[in-house]
Amino acid sequence: MNKNKIALSSLALDLRRVAIGYQRGSDKMAERFFEEAIKRKNEIDIIRIKPYLRKLLEDFIKIKYEKEISKKAEDALMYSILFQNASIVK
Repeated sequence: MNKNKIALSSLALDLRRVAIGYQRGSDKMAERFFEEAIKRKNEIDIIRIKPYLRKLLEDFIKIKYEKEISKKAEDALMYSILFQNASIVK
């Protein structure tokens, strides 16, 4: 597995934890894992990934500014699944 796939997989796991945190009402935990997700994003070599993944990497930051907690949890889970799928594709 190359460096980008490992980083994408780790990003997916962090975002899944964000979704779980918001769903359970643990906003501090969710915010902490969101910070970890941003760090993972910075580990990814953007030049070597597909354009749709670049767009997703730019867009998932918007979760932070969403007003509704349930929407934050849904979006984090959605991005988690998308990044997980991207990490397992050959």
